[in-house]
Amino acid sequence: MDSEIKEEIPVHEEFILCCGVETQVLKCGPWTDLINNQSGTRPKLLIFIIPDPNAEEIKDIYGLHGQVEHKLAFLRTQVPKEMKLVVIGHSIGSYFSLEILKHAPELPVIHSILLFPTIERISESPKGKFATPLLCWLRYALYVPCYLLLKPWPEKIKSLMTRMVLQMMDIPREFLCLNMFEPFCLVNAAYLGSQEMREVVKRDNETIKEHLPKLIFYYGTTDNWCPKEYYDDMKKDFPEGDIRLCEKKIPHAFIFDFFQEMADMVADWLKDDLSKM
Repeated sequence: MDSEIKEEIPVHEEFILCCGVETQVLKCGPWTDLINNQSGTRPKLLIFIIPDPNAEEIKDIYGLHGQVEHKLAFLRTQVPKEMKLVVIGHSIGSYFSLEILKHAPELPVIHSILLFPTIERISESPKGKFATPLLCWLRYALYVPCYLLLKPWPEKIKSLMTRMVLQMMDIPREFLCLNMFEPFCLVNAAYLGSQEMREVVKRDNETIKEHLPKLIFYYGTTDNWCPKEYYDDMKKDFPEGDIRLCEKKIPHAFIFDFFQEMADMVADWLKDDLSKM
């Protein structure tokens, strides 16, 4: 933003039941209960961020379509109907963002920003060609050693290993996540990844065309999950769309080293809309 003053924004973590599944929610701002808070201080707009993922009431909750239903259920039950939304998706979160627009046209989404969007031909990308056999065929062979090796680890050991990995990768401690070494999480992440490789093939041009005025696409020049040729195809098919190419060589996994640059960039894109709220 224009001002150099850094305002301290409260961040807190909650776990809620959504579709019968315990769901981690990170909230930025002083508001904890948007549904029951009817005061004049309640925000007029909510920025909903869907990261790259790493209910028994929903079939296949940990699969691709189950994850879409889970996000829709959260928005319909935890966010006031009249509250305007900005939906930001990163990587496969961009696919979820398009699915939200497709299946919930009643939601008041004013913008959807798709960062390094894996919304088509994932298995044909350079990284996808490597990940597809690993996730689709070899993941079963990893389940048993994963449980045998990681399950017995005490929480202190898992915490120590996580901190060591983050320190080796020079990642801020704010990103500490003990789930990194939980077998259940690793297995579910591999299962979701296998479905992404198989099912995210054809770009949903119909949904993109319908919602094009509210969409911003941001592609990388060094992204091996959605290479530059995907950007070129998008520009060719939607010349009137807001489709941008990174000029800063920011990597696909920007959360590790370029999170501040991306946050500043997205905030600048939304500055005009937020000033009108």
